[in-house]
Amino acid sequence: MKKIGILLAIMLCIVSGSTVLATNVKTTQNNNQVQTHSETVNQLVEMKDNEKKTLEDYIASYGSETYGFTAYILNKVQICSIPLCFVGIAISAIYQYVLGIRKLDTRDKGFAIMISIITIFIIAQVLPLIFAIVVKGWRG
Repeated sequence: MKKIGILLAIMLCIVSGSTVLATNVKTTQNNNQVQTHSETVNQLVEMKDNEKKTLEDYIASYGSETYGFTAYILNKVQICSIPLCFVGIAISAIYQYVLGIRKLDTRDKGFAIMISIITIFIIAQVLPLIFAIVVKGWRG
């Protein structure tokens, strides 16, 4: 079985290899690097301006810099929590269903981690809504 795996890995390396032909295009390469660098800088500046505008929109919507900044941060946490929680659920499922087959304490650890991550996920998704209801609805 190990021999088949090694042969498969070698065949994959051979098939995925490609021929590289070198030419002397130093001036074109330097121009491309300068152009790529300037495009990257422009994209970063645009992203920064978009985020500043979004933050200003939150501040204007909530009527206070503190509440607007808090709503902005909660929105970013809400967006970032989705992939992180899916990765955490996958890891805890591995603990529970793969590693926990032989050890009950590992299975229980995986289950506890999964419940914790799902709870954090629900809180991260619902907290911006609760914040908006409390600040905009009750505050006036």
